[in-house]
Amino acid sequence: MIDTISEDTKAVLLLCGFFGSDRDEKPLSPPEYSRVVKWLVEMNRRPGDLIHDISVAQVAGSTQIAEDRLEQLIQRGVKLAFALEEWERNGIWVISRGDTEYPEKLKKHLKGSAPPILFGVGDKSLCEEVSLGMVGSRNVDQDGEAFAISIARICAANGHTVVSGGARGVDQISMNSAISAGGKAIGVLAENLLRKSLEREARKAIAQGQLLLLSPYHPNAKFTVGTAMARNKVIYGIADHTLVVSAELQKGGTWAGAEEELKRPNHRPVFVRLDGKEPSGNKKLLKMGAITWPFELGSDSLTDVLVASIANRANGTSDQMEKQQVLFDVSETVEPDVVLQELPEQTLISSATVALEDNRGGTDFADEVYLAVLPFIKACADEPRTVAEYSRRLDVIVSQVKKWLERALADGLLEKQQNPVRFSLKK
Repeated sequence: MIDTISEDTKAVLLLCGFFGSDRDEKPLSPPEYSRVVKWLVEMNRRPGDLIHDISVAQVAGSTQIAEDRLEQLIQRGVKLAFALEEWERNGIWVISRGDTEYPEKLKKHLKGSAPPILFGVGDKSLCEEVSLGMVGSRNVDQDGEAFAISIARICAANGHTVVSGGARGVDQISMNSAISAGGKAIGVLAENLLRKSLEREARKAIAQGQLLLLSPYHPNAKFTVGTAMARNKVIYGIADHTLVVSAELQKGGTWAGAEEELKRPNHRPVFVRLDGKEPSGNKKLLKMGAITWPFELGSDSLTDVLVASIANRANGTSDQMEKQQVLFDVSETVEPDVVLQELPEQTLISSATVALEDNRGGTDFADEVYLAVLPFIKACADEPRTVAEYSRRLDVIVSQVKKWLERALADGLLEKQQNPVRFSLKK
């Protein structure tokens, strides 16, 4: 396997990876590795160059990482070869942030804090499908359990992959329910990827293309609070939107993960269950910017309902407001001190976006909305549709939809057919 992984991945593993009982030198932490990456970018070099062409002294002097430490890490080639052989024997693949197969959504959302390495078992392409993260307490109550099962089945019926953490409680309930209903799931694990991947039911689902297991940690890593907290970022980074089934107020990993995501400058949509039986943490998350999960799905597709819910939240509507605004039909003035950092990045649809495009000419804001709506456009593009059909399904005016479709076409995501003009996913 060492010959099948990229030179970049070899270098990242040598610098950042743990190999079994290896304790000779402490691997680089994500912040330390980010310093190395910054230097490589400035020098127009790649991680793989560290193995053969770059003096370790140069890197050490520029990153303030001890030269002897870097030297020992780079020289662990034999240990790396043995580790890769064991991982391959157990069906585990490994990719690094520089590989083309690394989940694009994860890199765009977390940027420099995206895990340098990902281990996995299963089909990597599941990361690029439209997905819903589902998170919640390990000790979820009966109402929460029933809710999680119901939503996971709806995801399966609508072609949304469920993304969760693989832990006891909401994680396992949602993932197992999606798979049993014929859907797909991604489990982002904080511990022991190898052991989990060898379980009978997991192995069966992986073989059928229904399950992908991922971890930013060594396949034999043990659980710690730190790994669980860091794992939450990956769930929010891969999922197009996430649903919090149950969160205790200011307590536990579910609360911490949701709070962290909602505080991110350009966070992705976070939904919460509010049915009168939810924990107090759910209500607090709503006040922090989360969106009430739409309970009345009716005959509409899940994509249509989520688009409408995101738009309603962005337009300032609430459960008590009787009049529902149309997407982007806004009259509010925009405060001049609105700041969006680290664009482009998928984010909550902003009610002010059209006004910002019209009045301030800000292309960054147009990028923000385009990336937020893109997963829903791709979900609608499963078959050729006209601009008018996209407009009706997304509940967005034709002129705006046309701009998005033309951009997705230019980005190579869609293909265009003539007579009549229709757009669909590029094959």
